[in-house]
Amino acid sequence: MGDTLIIPGRYDRIQQACQFVAAGAAQAGLDDTAVFHVELACDEACTNVIEHAYAAEDAGEIRVSWEVQANRFVITIHDNGRAFDPDEVPVPATDEVPNGASGFPRVGGLGVHFMRKLMDEVRYKFDDGGNTLVLVKVIE
Repeated sequence: MGDTLIIPGRYDRIQQACQFVAAGAAQAGLDDTAVFHVELACDEACTNVIEHAYAAEDAGEIRVSWEVQANRFVITIHDNGRAFDPDEVPVPATDEVPNGASGFPRVGGLGVHFMRKLMDEVRYKFDDGGNTLVLVKVIE
C-alpha cells in the first residue's frame, strides 16, 4: 500500500501534500492524533524544502510518497535543491527569548525540532539526485 504525489515547490501547494499524506495515514490505520502529527511534519518538511533547499518558490518540484512497511507509516519527501542535513540543526533552546523580545519566541528554526518530536524516526540522505527526507510513524 502506498502512493506518490508531485507538487511544485510553492507554499500554496503544501496543503495538498499534507492532505495527501494525512489520507494515506488514515487509510493505514493511524489514529487521529498520529494523522495530525504526520500532517504537521509534512508541512514543516515541505516548507523547509521551499525555504532552504530551493530558497524560493517555483524553483523546483517536491515529490511526496507514502507507504506502509509492516507496522510503520513511511513518508519520503524528495527535492532537487541544495543539500540540507537536518542532523546539523541544533536542538533549539525554546525557553530563550532573543533580542529582548517581549516574551515571544523566535519565529522559525523549529521545523526540524518539530519533525523529530512528532515522528518516531527522521532520516536524511543527499546525493547527486537531491535531498531525501524519510519520516516514520509507528502504527499502533
